[in-house]
Amino acid sequence: MNGVHDMGGMHGFGPVVPERNEPVFHAEWERRAFALTLAIGAWGRWNLDMSRFAREQMPPADYLGSGYYEKWLFGLEKLLVEHGFVTREEIERRVADLRAERRAQTQPEPAREAE
Repeated sequence: MNGVHDMGGMHGFGPVVPERNEPVFHAEWERRAFALTLAIGAWGRWNLDMSRFAREQMPPADYLGSGYYEKWLFGLEKLLVEHGFVTREEIERRVADLRAERRAQTQPEPAREAE
């Protein structure tokens, strides 16, 4: 194999600088993505090798620009679609809904006129 995921020993990427006291998960969504991957994998519809292969199908530029659990989420979505659990459109619709909810939560409240 010779893909973007096979980076061991490649030059030009600089040293790996470990984060001091790095948490396993930097955000709650990472914990959920990991848990969902393990839970759904327990159904036995795919194995560990298939899960890893799905993550390795991420386009190279996306792979290099993604965090560890973003790759896991990509692989999970790919397997869920391939095995008919959800459609790509269902995933995209849910992502759009979540983004809209986040925007609504971060919008400042309109100024109230004096009564």
